[in-house]
Amino acid sequence: MNNSSAAKIIPKPTGRSASVDWLPGLSAIDLGDTLLVCDGSQPGWRHVALAPAARSRAVVQHNRLDLRVAPGDHEFALALIAAFIARGEAPTAAAQSSRDLLALAARVAPRDISILIEGATGTGKEGLSRLVHDLSPRRDSPFVAVNCAALPEAMLEAALFGHERGAFTGAVGGGRGLFRAADGGTLLLDEVSEIPLALQAKLLRALQEREVLPIGAVKPEKVDVRIIACANRDLAGEVAAGRFRADLFYRLAVFPLRTQTLAERPQDVVAIAAHWLLKAAADTVCWPTAAALARLSAHPWPGNVRELGNVLDRALVLCDGDRIEVSHLIFDRLALPDEDSAALPGLVRHHEARVIRDVLAETRSRRAAAERLGISERTLRYKIAAMGAGRPIVQHAGQSGAQNTVQ
Repeated sequence: MNNSSAAKIIPKPTGRSASVDWLPGLSAIDLGDTLLVCDGSQPGWRHVALAPAARSRAVVQHNRLDLRVAPGDHEFALALIAAFIARGEAPTAAAQSSRDLLALAARVAPRDISILIEGATGTGKEGLSRLVHDLSPRRDSPFVAVNCAALPEAMLEAALFGHERGAFTGAVGGGRGLFRAADGGTLLLDEVSEIPLALQAKLLRALQEREVLPIGAVKPEKVDVRIIACANRDLAGEVAAGRFRADLFYRLAVFPLRTQTLAERPQDVVAIAAHWLLKAAADTVCWPTAAALARLSAHPWPGNVRELGNVLDRALVLCDGDRIEVSHLIFDRLALPDEDSAALPGLVRHHEARVIRDVLAETRSRRAAAERLGISERTLRYKIAAMGAGRPIVQHAGQSGAQNTVQ
């Protein structure tokens, strides 16, 4: 599924017939209210004009998709038709596993319960969240998204719950906060695992009582918000490691969903590429050759849909005409350490972990430890998370309630 809000949902096959024998698979696409024109006419409403040709070509103009399809280009032609038919901003799905996930999301959308979406970065968690909102009774109310990892910890509480004028230095005016901004609608908490433990308690109360207490206020305010939380880490594992509250986890994970990596659903690659190139076209759609599509389908996509989008955007820059060749595909190259260079980084990490443990044992809080180490609390959390599971921290006698494992 596409993490971009520009994604499209490919209609589920319904068996609706279409009288184009030379294009196998077309009859499996539900045309909906889109007309299929094969006689050269130009009706005044949304339609696909289709004809066989020696060379494939696609032109999109407002409510018309004009397709000329060569014998070897049927797969991409069908993907273009499906993307054109599917208006709106919803995830792209061609693989059966993706269709099943979308069907499950559509089933839970009308239910006013919290949803936890887990999956790797770039697998379409936000797009799936928007789909749930759009299919829910709250669709005409705000959809507000916040990346919990993108805001400094000192600002996150004010961003979520709001603040009164003069509540802190620089608060020259009051702030509504995202909960109140999303009142009546949906609030997406992306990367929810990054919320500090202290703030998790306040978030839990907001969910339980359906009210927020802005910073500096003495009276809470009622809010009516549906929560969708996203995480690119295993939140149950974070609970087991002591980095996430179990009671908050159960409050968020009323209905869990999980997105797949693009490598796990390779059938979606051509579908996403068709949507991406259709959206990018001012009129003529750049058409990948069969070899280019094969190369795209064979790539492992460690960066998921974001990487695929980058590759297609580069190809659009490099191609001179309306054809994308294999030579136009430039893939990201992630540097991997070789065996000779792996030992030194390992020693450095071991020494760093030992220093962190010593400082944590000598200080009363992670904030004090971060200050002594000269790094932010967030960076310290990341480093602790990378240090491995089940390794005890020596706890200061005054640190009651502090975390007692390093992961």
